[in-house]
Amino acid sequence: MTDIYGAAPAVEEPEDKAVYADYVDGTDPVMHRVSLELSRSHLNIIMPDGERILWPLDEVRALKDQAYSDGVVLAQGFDDMARLKVDNPFVAKELRAVAPRLNRAQPVTNWGRIGAWASGAVASVALIIFVLVPIMADQLATYLPPEGEQALGDATFEQIRGALGRENAAVRLCEDSDGLAAIDAMVDRLAPDDDLPYPVRIAVLDHELVNAFALPGGRVILFRGLIDEAENPEEVASILAHEIGHVVNRDPTRDALRSAGSIGVLGLLFGDFAGGTVVLMLANQLINAKYSQAAETGADDYAHDLMRDAGLDPAALGTIFQRLMDEYGDAEGIAAHFASHPQMIRRIESAQAASEGGEYGLPVITEAQWQDMRSMCGDSHAEQDAPEDDENGGGRIERRVDEPDAGRGGGTLGGEN
Repeated sequence: MTDIYGAAPAVEEPEDKAVYADYVDGTDPVMHRVSLELSRSHLNIIMPDGERILWPLDEVRALKDQAYSDGVVLAQGFDDMARLKVDNPFVAKELRAVAPRLNRAQPVTNWGRIGAWASGAVASVALIIFVLVPIMADQLATYLPPEGEQALGDATFEQIRGALGRENAAVRLCEDSDGLAAIDAMVDRLAPDDDLPYPVRIAVLDHELVNAFALPGGRVILFRGLIDEAENPEEVASILAHEIGHVVNRDPTRDALRSAGSIGVLGLLFGDFAGGTVVLMLANQLINAKYSQAAETGADDYAHDLMRDAGLDPAALGTIFQRLMDEYGDAEGIAAHFASHPQMIRRIESAQAASEGGEYGLPVITEAQWQDMRSMCGDSHAEQDAPEDDENGGGRIERRVDEPDAGRGGGTLGGEN
């Protein structure tokens, strides 16, 4: 058919109205981008190669405690390990309307069969937890979706605040505006530009603990006690760079997988990113963590490079390590992670060696900004600190690297004995 001028009308491209989701078959830990079709009785999952997987609607279940508040993570029945992650909130809402048993809890039945499974599993639990999980942690970490890592990190962050608080009150966060600006300036000077799926988010806790660590999903925690102990802002910057190194290397996510055990690993892989057991274990692990020498060396090397690239002396990392060891010995706080470490002197020497031959310019932040950072938690901590581990704090800061793909991971500053 032609128009009045004899020309054929333009053919409009058909609009792609397909609905997409992410699918894991429960055997091969690979996420597949699939399309969905909904019939009267089935949810049709169409694989990239055209294969169709049919889930009867009355067997579709929604996972509990999963991190996708706008979407939903689905399974077929209670025994199938396949998972379907639907991010589209409208599709998730439609599925909730048509799947009659979507939110049904798993029945506790057939205790004889459960007992037999439990008996048969006892012999393999030690193998899984102590052998297979550590071996697989490096590989499995790459399969956790970024939003899941962030949800796990956020939940662990709140757990840590509660664990270090007192009188049922969480440790407060420092939020003085001038202190926030100083933190921003320090991060801008370091300028980590790694290609990561989420930003680095920095929080300062008003607690006298002399430590710092990073969580899954890009959170980095600095404690007021560490800032108080630092003699100059470059020492704080070097520790922050070290933690960003853990972020980039995804050390906290790997640690979460190692800490979670087999059940926790399955939950993390298939949607339970805020599960209470994993969060509790990871919070305790981070507060008392000792990373392997390889992980600490990797974070140190990253910090050396980041400091040099920013025109800052990487020897600052070795300087604060040495002073804290001399001052605290093996007592508490950050020094407890370092003092008994047989490789600590080598790490200090490595920071000094990384400093050689470099040209270092202006301070990481101005003297005024440094004073703003040191006072950002206010004076309230003087009355709230106590010799026990139940101290409180005050105020809040949560800052983000401006690059949308700027950071991840982490751990404590210490190493494994």
